[in-house]
Amino acid sequence: MIKIGIPSKGRLRKDTLNIFKSKKLKILSERGDRDLFGYIKGNKNIKIIYLHAREIIERLGDGSLDIGFSGYDLLKESELNIQNKVTIAKKLEYGHATLVLAVPDEWIDIQTLADLEEISFDFKDKKKSRMRVATKYPNLTREFLFSKGVTQFKLVPSLGATEVYPFTGSSEILSDITSTGETLRANNLRVLKDGNILKSTAILMFNKKLSNKKGLKKILQTTTQH
Repeated sequence: MIKIGIPSKGRLRKDTLNIFKSKKLKILSERGDRDLFGYIKGNKNIKIIYLHAREIIERLGDGSLDIGFSGYDLLKESELNIQNKVTIAKKLEYGHATLVLAVPDEWIDIQTLADLEEISFDFKDKKKSRMRVATKYPNLTREFLFSKGVTQFKLVPSLGATEVYPFTGSSEILSDITSTGETLRANNLRVLKDGNILKSTAILMFNKKLSNKKGLKKILQTTTQH
């Protein structure tokens, strides 16, 4: 049986299901749209499992999924041992977004990472604390900041709407994924001039070890061909 992970909600789910529709692959579910499982009409050997986009990456890594649709950002955020077990079959034409570093609009003197580095030392020297960065992407954010010479910071895990963290006293700045930047601007936040961390898109992946599984190559070819 081929197990395929599809995002359980949002635009990623909708656009991924459109791929199957365009290939005349009808997904059926016994309990309707709320069902977490489905199958391809005429081929019950292909099982569809609806999961959170982050969990799809994890399940590809542990081999409980053969194929998965998710975001490039989530793959790159995952642990290296998971990334090494997953192969990208195709970058898709939807799910475009950018992981960015943003500061409050009122920080008018902070325009670049060099400015951020300077103020981070002020925090350490004057406030005796590290500048806090709220994020759902700790690995990518840490790697980016260190690579740019910004070292005096503390990551704060975000569990919800990251853009509110600087205004509730939970962090000073943040990193977040954005498609248009409108939500950041609406919340009085501004992306640093050199604050683009990673450009992302939806991707189709498969587990490397399971690449020779019967039927897997056929479904990959069907879903990737124009």
